[in-house]
Amino acid sequence: MKFFLVIGTFQAFFYSILIIQKRNKGLNDYILIAWLLYLGIFIGGYGFFSEEIFVQYSFLTTSYISLLLLHGPFLYFYTLSLVYPAQKVIRLRQLLHFLPFLLFNIYIGIMIQHPEALKTLRLDYVTSGDHPSTLFLFFLVITALSGPVYVVFTINIFRKHDHFILENFSYKEQINLGWIKNVLYSFGIVWTVLIVVTILHHVFYLFSAEFCINGMFLSLTAFVIIIGYIGIKQSVIHIPENVSQISGQTKQRYAGSGLGKSEAEDYAVKLKEIMNVDKPFLDPKLNINKLAEMVDMPSYYLSQVINENFGKNFYEFINHYRVEEVKRKIDNGQFKHYSLLGIAYDSGFNSKATFNRFFKKITGDTPGNYKKKVLEQE
Repeated sequence: MKFFLVIGTFQAFFYSILIIQKRNKGLNDYILIAWLLYLGIFIGGYGFFSEEIFVQYSFLTTSYISLLLLHGPFLYFYTLSLVYPAQKVIRLRQLLHFLPFLLFNIYIGIMIQHPEALKTLRLDYVTSGDHPSTLFLFFLVITALSGPVYVVFTINIFRKHDHFILENFSYKEQINLGWIKNVLYSFGIVWTVLIVVTILHHVFYLFSAEFCINGMFLSLTAFVIIIGYIGIKQSVIHIPENVSQISGQTKQRYAGSGLGKSEAEDYAVKLKEIMNVDKPFLDPKLNINKLAEMVDMPSYYLSQVINENFGKNFYEFINHYRVEEVKRKIDNGQFKHYSLLGIAYDSGFNSKATFNRFFKKITGDTPGNYKKKVLEQE
């Protein structure tokens, strides 16, 4: 067990040093550095000193466990820093996220002043026979729920970010957060299992306190290795300040719009003409602002026209035209010596996975089968 904790501690400090040396660091990098240093000290402290200090001073174990109340806020602030400007992340009200940690340690400090009450301030009360106070159990529950609660908070950030991409970009590569989603979901599952095990221990006296705590530290060690490695390569992704305005249902979003039905239809006609003649979708990095300039209309009106007049979001709208362009080139014998991926890239796609998925969604067939049928008809 100690061997794995030593590895986790070393990796946390090692990754911190690598990120410190990273060029063009953003707020997300500084938060990740602080997060990794915190995890390194947290894991290392338990790995090296638990047998000596925590056995002799049980209240230190409780104070140490209260540090877990910082793990969720770090996760939340790191994700925020990836998609929002720094001024939206660093706000005075954000300090409220650290209030549970502060209150828990104030409570511990008060209990230390009363030797008799201090006996109940221990995680192994199931085997010691001491009955904990209701307030102490309350703080333990808050600590246990902190991880899952912040996972939910972070998932909400992902949801807004995904919606923003679909409404503003024709591609997802290099601007989505798929990697941290996978890490987060895995961490959420493991954390939930540990909570269930801990509850079973405290309520039904199943398992042992060592099993619960060791499982938690092993999961944190794995988390350090994964997030440190991938976080080194992660660059900042900013969502504009008006991100909250593009969430929710379409009708609610455009309820106060000044764009009339007749004007929207005129814009829709102009948009179709530009898409067919100028083919802006061939630009693999096309976004809604670029297209709005070509159509000569505000980007929020363009979003409304695409949503209401074409029944699609921007991402679907542009990639639909790209699929039609691929079909046209496959049908044209002039491109029969091109590979399917080459045709896809030449039509504006910059991802094989996105191309295959959209082509199957729109045509009901794979690109390979579609090309094969075209060649058989010649």
